[in-house]
Amino acid sequence: MPNTPRKKASDFDPEVLRLFDQYVHGLIDRRGFLTGAARFAVGASGAAGLLAALSPQFVAAQQVKPDDRRLATKYLEFASPEGYGKARGYLAKPAKAKGPLPVVLVVHENRGLNPHIEDITRRLALEDYIAFAPDALFPLGGYPGDEDKARAEFAKLDQAKTRRDFLAAARMSRNIEGGNGRLGVVGFCYGGGMANFLATQLPDLGAAAPFYGSPPPLEDVPKIKAELLVVLAGNDERINAASPAYESALKQAGVRYSVYQPAGTQHGFNNDTTPRYDGDAAREAWKRTLALFERTLRKKGPAKT
Repeated sequence: MPNTPRKKASDFDPEVLRLFDQYVHGLIDRRGFLTGAARFAVGASGAAGLLAALSPQFVAAQQVKPDDRRLATKYLEFASPEGYGKARGYLAKPAKAKGPLPVVLVVHENRGLNPHIEDITRRLALEDYIAFAPDALFPLGGYPGDEDKARAEFAKLDQAKTRRDFLAAARMSRNIEGGNGRLGVVGFCYGGGMANFLATQLPDLGAAAPFYGSPPPLEDVPKIKAELLVVLAGNDERINAASPAYESALKQAGVRYSVYQPAGTQHGFNNDTTPRYDGDAAREAWKRTLALFERTLRKKGPAKT
């Protein structure tokens, strides 16, 4: 039986994509999406079929298997006394590392540490980094295995405590065994906003690559010492509305940064589990992210203290 071709963003009406973005980010519920999408539904599948087609396909998109012998992976708990007390994340590193390696935090979207983010973490480890992905949902039992349930649980988090958990993860990762003392962060959507936040809080952060994330408070931008790669989607009204003011603040503060905003892309274009994925844009964004980390985290000389 032939494989069914994967759908692309262009296969959906822009209004359906807008509704899906609102649904994913909690601005409307499932019923709200189904009601709004009903007028665009075709055939027997209806609006529910549109939602299913837009939802993640983790297995189909997986690039690096969890048991890949080139990697050493495990779940690692760490203390977060100013946050939820105890936190946990997914650690991936080369099985046969040669010398100390840079460490990169990988920050998930608003569904916790799902299979896609674990796969991203393994991909990064195969590029010769120690990659650590904290799970904000750990205090509530961890990723529940269902995206709708994960979003619902995520809304229950005390974000002040969650931010402290990510700061604790950064401190722990900064001194992790096998690390070279340099730290970077990459995050997607919610994680992009967290990457921006961490950049304002960690003077020793070497680099941050926030993918379509909310900017930090503009008054905190002068605190940023890391070099940034700000990745934005072409069609992303919700996030892009705040981008000009953020870029102006970055310029005024003298922060080293670059912006990559491929035309025609949707919010989430790097996520290859959904039709919003844009292969060319995602590959270029990944290439630029790796170049940023290579330039800032592997440079010669002593690490910052």
